[in-house]
Amino acid sequence: MKDPTDYNVRAVERALNILACFDNDHPERGISEIALVANLHKATAYRIVTTLVNHGYLEWLEEGQKYRLGKELASLGFKVIQRMDLRREALPYMKELVEIWDETCDLSVFDQGKVFYIEIIRGNHALTISAAVGQRLPAYCTASGKLFLSHLPESELDAILKQPLTKNTDNTVVSVNELRKQFEVIRKNGYAVDYEELELGVCAIAAPIYNRKGRIVAAIGSPSPISRMTPERITDIAAAFKKAALSISQRMGYGQ
Repeated sequence: MKDPTDYNVRAVERALNILACFDNDHPERGISEIALVANLHKATAYRIVTTLVNHGYLEWLEEGQKYRLGKELASLGFKVIQRMDLRREALPYMKELVEIWDETCDLSVFDQGKVFYIEIIRGNHALTISAAVGQRLPAYCTASGKLFLSHLPESELDAILKQPLTKNTDNTVVSVNELRKQFEVIRKNGYAVDYEELELGVCAIAAPIYNRKGRIVAAIGSPSPISRMTPERITDIAAAFKKAALSISQRMGYGQ
């Protein structure tokens, strides 16, 4: 088995080493100092540093002729912290939902136009359906994804719906007008349902989690075989997930 470091990209390693040059003792550094600490030729260091500045990961301080870490790094760090807090707050409610309904419960966020799963707790049924942590699924044909899309600003939603929409099953909705009608219903009901739109034999329910600013930041969902999802059970599970999602939202500062 190959050493994972064999796959490292040299240019990326150099960029990471440059970012690691900065710490509490050295919040600002000049290009000569950066090159020395990162063990790079000055011209090479300058090219990489300039690229990092152009992308917001470093900032150029004209007064003093030095560089410091940029706001884009702070933004990435904040996203990581938010997800850690979100998972911690959601887990007890997810476990309770699984205990009550004995169905899989997943936690997802909206990332790069798709549903990105960050936590999954499986039920005890012999037949269970779930995504995998780290997996991305299309937004337009999943319950959680339609929740995210229904809360997007119009310009962002337009950009996503202009992309080709694949018809995965006979139930997959690929009409933009029909999807917009679904989004209106989702906003009104406070939850979303995917009935065999991604995969035959699978029904999923999802409810939104909001942050302190009232923006949707995540969704908790439950995919199940349609054989177990009667209309009454869908309604009951949706109500339970809405209640749990609201509690998680309040733990995240919503309504304060």
